[in-house]
Amino acid sequence: MTNNILDLQNGSDIRGIAISTDELTANLTVPAVKQIAVGVLNWASSKLGKQASELTFGLGCDSRLSGPELKQAMIDMFTKAGAKVIDFELATTPAMFMATQFAAFACDVTLMLTASHLPYYYNGIKLFTAKSGVEKSDIQEILTLASNSELVEVKAQQPVQTADLLTPYADFLVEKIKSGSRTNVDQPLAGWHIIVDAGNGAGGFFAEKVLKRLGADISGSQFLTPDGHFPNHIPNPDNKEAMASIKAAVLEHQADLGVIFDTDVDRSAVVTKSGALLNRNNLIAVLSRIILAEHPHTRIVTNSPTTNHLKDFIESLGGKQVRYISGYRNVINKAIALNEQGLDTQLAIETSGHAAFKENYFLDDGAYVIAKILMLLPKLKASNQTLDDLIATLKQPIETQEVRFKLETADYRQLGQQVIRDLADYSVEGWTIDPENEEGIRFTLTAPYGDGWFLLRMSLHEPLLVLQVENDLANQIQPVLIEIQKFLNRYPQVNQEKLKEILTK
Repeated sequence: MTNNILDLQNGSDIRGIAISTDELTANLTVPAVKQIAVGVLNWASSKLGKQASELTFGLGCDSRLSGPELKQAMIDMFTKAGAKVIDFELATTPAMFMATQFAAFACDVTLMLTASHLPYYYNGIKLFTAKSGVEKSDIQEILTLASNSELVEVKAQQPVQTADLLTPYADFLVEKIKSGSRTNVDQPLAGWHIIVDAGNGAGGFFAEKVLKRLGADISGSQFLTPDGHFPNHIPNPDNKEAMASIKAAVLEHQADLGVIFDTDVDRSAVVTKSGALLNRNNLIAVLSRIILAEHPHTRIVTNSPTTNHLKDFIESLGGKQVRYISGYRNVINKAIALNEQGLDTQLAIETSGHAAFKENYFLDDGAYVIAKILMLLPKLKASNQTLDDLIATLKQPIETQEVRFKLETADYRQLGQQVIRDLADYSVEGWTIDPENEEGIRFTLTAPYGDGWFLLRMSLHEPLLVLQVENDLANQIQPVLIEIQKFLNRYPQVNQEKLKEILTK
């Protein structure tokens, strides 16, 4: 067992180094995972009020090299405790949640071995119950129990079942798209050419099992074969190289649409026929238009670093944007809390691509996001419209820039918070604090600093300050960065190398 098993907590997930490299030593090892399984057993028994022998665990993994071995280690511990185990083998994170909902499986707890888009040597564990994904407090309890508990082995062990989860999950998506398209035909996507880029993760099923069944031409789809080395590009819809790859494929094959997933398919993005990228603010805008047509005046929760133009766009459609702190569980929980207050909130979405609909258990599901967009395609064709038309009125900033500052101290969080507090008292003409902000500090920019905004916030999980700047006037970001540099010079433990590189270009 790792001596620092509590260090494996990553918000509401577990994450660590699963394969040692020249620079990094593995801490999410087979012994560590076995001990985590003991923590999960004790936590699940207490939370659900069941003995281990009454629990059904479902396990799956994405294409990561370490997935099968770590998954098997957990399976071994669950079976030794007498629990029923279903091995779903290759799966996606959203499908693993649905294994708690599908009557054929009815899992009490499901565990997905994934580290999203991170390099091949990482892995992690995401957990679900039939209610939802687990919270930070659950992970803390699981890892604490893992540190202090031993396995109680029983003689009456149940055989492990193996099951295909992706096919029934694909069936679920197909039926959703058919009913949502309102065409009363079996193949509402006939005549559409749609390319899938799975980035060699777990999302390759979507091409054959969903799109092809709905009549789409999927020729030109790429990187569908699972490969934990990720040899082609990072499987991440928020990555410029990945988006350039799917864009090039769409334009080369003259496809109507391109779809890209991250490794475990809880995030996605789209490229239109024209080559326009529907990720980040653009994806939020498309989904906002869809959901506001179905639920007029609803609220949409986003994370904090969204453009001012997105707020204007949502309000022009009659909706209300609620900017909240980053982290997919944070935006989801905020949406749930608003609904509990009687404030209708149908969508929670981050600029990273995590998107969760109230109608779909508030599950962040990249495939369901694409399904919502696909439902629109027959209607758009009938009205001679395109996806680009849906966000034609969303104004785009002239300039954008992100800078990450490494905090070089053990107590980095205290330093970062101090910098943010001090910036609030740093008076600059043309900088006005935006009161509609709950993460870090956000300023509205006016003359002589153009027309835009900037946000300085702490990274969720790394010792970093993150600066995001947007401006609607050209050549106005550099003066902002120069002023930020002058302010940060008083903090020697804030590494400004990245900022210096940008300013000297």
